Amino acid sequence: MTLHPTVETVTRRIRERSAATRGAYLERLDAMARRPRASQSMGCANVAHAFAGLPANDKLRVVAERAPNVGIVTAYNDVLSAHAPLARYPGVLKDEARRHGATAQVAGGVPAMCDGVTQGAPGMELSLFSRDVIAQSTAIALTHDVFDAALMLGVCDKIVPGLLIGALHFGHLPTVFVPAGPMTSGLSNSAKAKVREQAAQGLVGRAELLDAEMAAYHGQGTCTFYGTANSNQMLLEAMGLHVPGTAFVNPGEAERELLTREALRTVLGNTQGQRFAPIGRVVDERCIVNAMAALLATGGSTNHLIHWVAVARAAGIVIDWDDFSALSAVVPLLARVYPNGNADVNQFQAAGGPGYVIRELLDAGLMHGDVLTVRPGGLREYTRIPRVEQGALAWHDAGASGDDAVLRPAAAPFSATGGLKLLAGNLGRAVIKVSAVPEDRHVVEAPARVFASQAELQTAFHAGELDRDVVCVVRWQGPQANGMPELHKLTPPLAVLQGKGFKVALVTDGRMSGASGKVPAAIHVSPEAHAGGPLARVRDGDVVRLDAVAGTLEVLVDAAEWQARVPDTLPAAQGLDNAQGLGRELFAGFRRNALSAEEGACTWL
Repeated sequence: MTLHPTVETVTRRIRERSAATRGAYLERLDAMARRPRASQSMGCANVAHAFAGLPANDKLRVVAERAPNVGIVTAYNDVLSAHAPLARYPGVLKDEARRHGATAQVAGGVPAMCDGVTQGAPGMELSLFSRDVIAQSTAIALTHDVFDAALMLGVCDKIVPGLLIGALHFGHLPTVFVPAGPMTSGLSNSAKAKVREQAAQGLVGRAELLDAEMAAYHGQGTCTFYGTANSNQMLLEAMGLHVPGTAFVNPGEAERELLTREALRTVLGNTQGQRFAPIGRVVDERCIVNAMAALLATGGSTNHLIHWVAVARAAGIVIDWDDFSALSAVVPLLARVYPNGNADVNQFQAAGGPGYVIRELLDAGLMHGDVLTVRPGGLREYTRIPRVEQGALAWHDAGASGDDAVLRPAAAPFSATGGLKLLAGNLGRAVIKVSAVPEDRHVVEAPARVFASQAELQTAFHAGELDRDVVCVVRWQGPQANGMPELHKLTPPLAVLQGKGFKVALVTDGRMSGASGKVPAAIHVSPEAHAGGPLARVRDGDVVRLDAVAGTLEVLVDAAEWQARVPDTLPAAQGLDNAQGLGRELFAGFRRNALSAEEGACTWL
């Protein structure tokens, strides 16, 4: 299939823009790959320390026989339901390595926080920055430099981008990502959302709300809505960094352990002397474009307009929101998964899952097929679904959609364009997840009500002050102000207002996560208010127009008056609150150094 001209143009633009930085990155990668094997070149005391904890047979293999040694970086903890299954993975992977004459070591662990636990709490102000801590922790683990390949064990929101950024700084190592899969379906996401809205109105109490939440989040595995964690898994499949089809197999299914063992075999197959496919070569500009196309085709998380900018930068590739916007204009929406529809990720998987989406995009010329992946068969291998047959894995083509209400072909999509859109105007640049928003809500024009925090908005809601057409402007929520927390707690009250028939929208320099709902939300506004962005000039009563059709975000104030306004500044008390307590003091340097959302909110550049 011929590559779509827009995909070709965007890829070429990224390649040209990134020529210098990508070239320098590849030079460093090649220099690292050419070095003598560290375990043979470093001092004897260093080698002894590295392998002192290994069983005798493993020591013999890695030191005397020079067998490949695989470093395992794990994000295991049992606070995250999605990561709880990872507890037993290292033992499985070490066993599989021994079966193939190799060794494996847990190189290190990385922190992994659950955004579901910290939503609306002070800990959420560390969430975005945890991505870069995870990247740094990955680097610390791999800097022992005694590994021939690496496996990354992680699933959730900031964890996968952090692991990926860290791994790309060791781009000379073949690397495979190893997930754990989603939890089985519990209370439906739509039913859960309804109870949340009822709680916001005071129609049900804490007991009823807690029962609903516990029924939705009930076991091991990833949350079943199509948020950032599950978008991560879709993108890793599209980038060719997984064993094909491994993303959405439940933790308890027979395929899961076999796929985990296959990850070890796959990474061994990419080591020097065999098929050498280091992660820094796999992740090139075509790979990044493929990830962007998969995100858009599935209506994935808005967080990835931050995270994948940072991921690309880690590989010397420079992308921006204009690239996402150009691709969104030609990549059709193929999936309806909550919050873009009623289905959960288990239904998405049953309907064909990532394999179906990747095949449709490849056949439509909307993804690059000529890319390096961790598998010798290239990206076409990722159009197939694994099954257990006679105790072994076998892959089959995804076939036709198992449910047209969940997955549709590129020739008959839910929408001709992607699920995300760029907005620009005198309020700055922002993004909106249009795939979840009813078409009659794509344009909202109403007076602004300005808030300094989501708590202020909730107070106004409960006081009945927002029962009208309103654009809620929530500012001082960017990376430099307070770490750019998700403002997920705003979804229920805003949905209630919209349900009453009011025209409602949110405009913020904060995040709303992959669980963004049906209320139009212009998020990630850049530059942020604390960096002198236009949101600092907005006043109560200013008429704001959010137009997702035209792609504009504007305050309808006379230009001369607008320019004459003195921007507000971060309230002193709020700035102090954002800087102290629950470890936030440790992240002052992160806040000072953070780039804008469109630049990936990176703290390491």
